[in-house]
Amino acid sequence: MKVLVYGSGVIGSYLAHVLCTAGNDVTMLARGEWKEQLEKNGLRIRHHLQHKETLDYPAMIEAITDDQAYDVVFAVMPYNRISAILEPLAAVRSPLVVMVGNNMSPAEMQQIILEKTAYPKEVLFAFQATAGKRDQENGVLICERLGTGNMDIGGLHVLPDETLQKKMESIFGGSGYKLRWQPDMKAYLICHLAAVLPICYLTYACNGDLRSANGKQRKQMRLATKEAYGMLESQGITILPAEDEKYYEPGVKGTLMQFVYFVMSKTEMGDLIACAHCRNAWEEMEMLDKAFEQIVAKASDYPMHNWNELKRTMPSWEKIREQYGRK
Repeated sequence: MKVLVYGSGVIGSYLAHVLCTAGNDVTMLARGEWKEQLEKNGLRIRHHLQHKETLDYPAMIEAITDDQAYDVVFAVMPYNRISAILEPLAAVRSPLVVMVGNNMSPAEMQQIILEKTAYPKEVLFAFQATAGKRDQENGVLICERLGTGNMDIGGLHVLPDETLQKKMESIFGGSGYKLRWQPDMKAYLICHLAAVLPICYLTYACNGDLRSANGKQRKQMRLATKEAYGMLESQGITILPAEDEKYYEPGVKGTLMQFVYFVMSKTEMGDLIACAHCRNAWEEMEMLDKAFEQIVAKASDYPMHNWNELKRTMPSWEKIREQYGRK
């Protein structure tokens, strides 16, 4: 199939690699010096855990034009930049747009795309479990992932029909990449932040490096997410993925999550998954935090002791902007 990946960071690049592996006709939208490097040297990805490097040659464009049509467009941009590309996404000649990444305004963004589009299309939302960083100097992306990767995907408040699911499955066919269909991606994306923001708070409290975190602080991350899940349920928000809350409660799954936090705070893998993103994407994290706090404010009577204590340990967003904005 003919596929456009709108965005060339780590997540978009790994997605493009998978789509190339699956035999699709892949185009990436990139700009500036990075686009020039991709055109000259190809899409080089160093897969950290897998100890290998891959090289693909997707086509490159720097803007959407009306003379190009695609079977599907994946928009892979950070939350603080996604609003700027809604009109190009509405204009693209494609029956399907999949918005990949953190998003606290999915309904509003879907409405803009559907109202402005000249071509009938459906909009899905997704989250891909990969992380890493760009080594601009050497023209390579360092990617952290487990297995062949996966994507949680679905409609705003609905599970896509079987025909659309089969179409999406066929795009990734043979790559080993897994699609996990979710019945309500708005709820999923909110729940995802309930798990991510405590990691963000502690990372900033530790000056961008979780290796200095102690056991009490790591436990507090898990308890903070447990509180946040309870707060969301009190507002009628379904916890997704299903039964994910068990990883933040006492028991075998809770113990496993605590071990994951330990590994995340002590290894280069953890640095690529969590700390590097907090250091490099502080603008996105600030916007996400402020959006999530609006949900927290609706349940002001719900006890959030660990959440609030953990957040108090981090510097103000003003200080974070000063520290990381200079880098």
